[in-house]
Amino acid sequence: MKWSQLFVPTLREVPAEAEAPSHQLLLRAGFIRQLSAGIYSYLPLARRTLLKIEAIIREEMDNIGAQEFHLPALHPAELWKETGRWELMGENLFRLRDRTDREFCLGMTHEEIFTSIARNEIRSYRELPQIWYQIQTKFRDEPRPKSGLLRTRQFTMKDSYSFDLGPEGLDQSYNLHSQAYHAIFDRCGLEYVMVEAESGTMGGSESEEFMVKSEAGEDVVVSCSCGYAANLQRAVSQITEVSDEEGDLSPEEIHTPGQKTIREVSDFLKLPTTRQIKSLVYMVEDRPHLILLRGDHQLNESQLESALGTGVFRPATAEEIRETFGADPGSLGPVGLTQVPIFADQALEGRRNMVCGANKDDYHLKNVTPDKDFSPTYHSLREVESGDRCVRCQQPLEVAKALEIGHIFKLGYKYSEPMGATVLTDEGKKVPMIMGSYGIGLERIMVAAVELYHDDAGIVWPRSIAPLQAIVTLLRPDQFEQQQAAQGYYEELTRLGIDCLLDDRQERPGVKFKDAELIGIPVRITVGSKFSQGIVEVFSRKEKTLQEVSADEAVQEAVRMLDAYPI
Repeated sequence: MKWSQLFVPTLREVPAEAEAPSHQLLLRAGFIRQLSAGIYSYLPLARRTLLKIEAIIREEMDNIGAQEFHLPALHPAELWKETGRWELMGENLFRLRDRTDREFCLGMTHEEIFTSIARNEIRSYRELPQIWYQIQTKFRDEPRPKSGLLRTRQFTMKDSYSFDLGPEGLDQSYNLHSQAYHAIFDRCGLEYVMVEAESGTMGGSESEEFMVKSEAGEDVVVSCSCGYAANLQRAVSQITEVSDEEGDLSPEEIHTPGQKTIREVSDFLKLPTTRQIKSLVYMVEDRPHLILLRGDHQLNESQLESALGTGVFRPATAEEIRETFGADPGSLGPVGLTQVPIFADQALEGRRNMVCGANKDDYHLKNVTPDKDFSPTYHSLREVESGDRCVRCQQPLEVAKALEIGHIFKLGYKYSEPMGATVLTDEGKKVPMIMGSYGIGLERIMVAAVELYHDDAGIVWPRSIAPLQAIVTLLRPDQFEQQQAAQGYYEELTRLGIDCLLDDRQERPGVKFKDAELIGIPVRITVGSKFSQGIVEVFSRKEKTLQEVSADEAVQEAVRMLDAYPI
């Protein structure tokens, strides 16, 4: 392939709308162009990288016995209504009607479609297990598209689904996918961590995410040197002990005019925030609930959902709070409540003589002791913070931003039961199949690689997913001998199975070098002024090392540099 024939619209300046490094570099290097908010066109270089990622995924999925499908992106609403997700997905789901006024959606995921095939075609336990997958375009009506390919409205996903007779079979299918995912991300050259996760709208009993730590990510990962790792929604930590005022004291009302926030009350009373009780009010299926935290802690809504046993909840409005408590937010507390369920974080258990709102505007109570002055139920409700201690080894936890590249779920019977996907056992009994769901974002692998591996000059691709592995840069296309040598290097590298580009453009050397480094081509052979002396240059993009070698050894040195790449 000659550069003079290749479409690579590189940019010298950083686009004003791009903030994340991956967004900036994929635009500047001519990989992508924005069509609309959250909708991108993939240009030839991006397509080459995505096809390499796709090939790695396909090989590893085939290795675990998975079978490839390609299902429609346009789904009839009836299937999504069978599982309740037509309503649950809300505005994130693209919805439309055909000319006969029949409802459809654009698929965010394909659980319902695969399950409908299974229920219609699989009859006996003898046909199980099954692992089915596809690599397909997905759609999500993202309310705030941003960060380039990290938050889009159209994206490519490998989604696979396992169907088994019972939990032991699901465990095996789940473990096979875990092994395949490790192999995929390893082969793509990524540094990643596998973390405990919440299943969210996908449902199911167990799930794990594969995360790449990056400041561009919108998720948060909590990890420890002992190997413990979880996303922020699922993470727990050891409760740090704090001291309380001694004595069996009784609640005492104190005037706190205009003091509403935890910090304001803390400064006013000259008490640490750890001595306060934070009161939050949530409407749970239209009934108010009081949620209590230590003053310096933040609520983890995923943990709250687990404690409540329902996802149908929301923060109460100011009007709902006043109607229930007789006071405005900032003056609320648990003492004296009899008709409102009280959920308290475990960090409040065993505490004494704390401060909380008095359910009276501009007044608080001091000397409030849980289990004596009010009776809550205790749950893990707080967000983990950096420096908290690990529950396994008591070492400090690290909290870091991350981007998700893959997610595996044990769905259980969430889809098979409502959709009637059953099989006959060896005893002739009809039972629902147990399912798993497993996703990988192809663009996210590409983005993660750029976020992990770049410098001031541009992208530094892992060899396995680089759009091109080598480039032969011809500095004097008008010189016949140099032209012949460059062509020979190009042909030899291509014969060795190395994706190679011949830069035959009539451009200055600096332009050619900068473009090659911006794109991130791992190895460059330069045929230039010293060729008449039998010398060419071989450059490693990763190591930034430049070797002068004899013209006869150029290909050999380029191959050696490529082999030095980790992937």
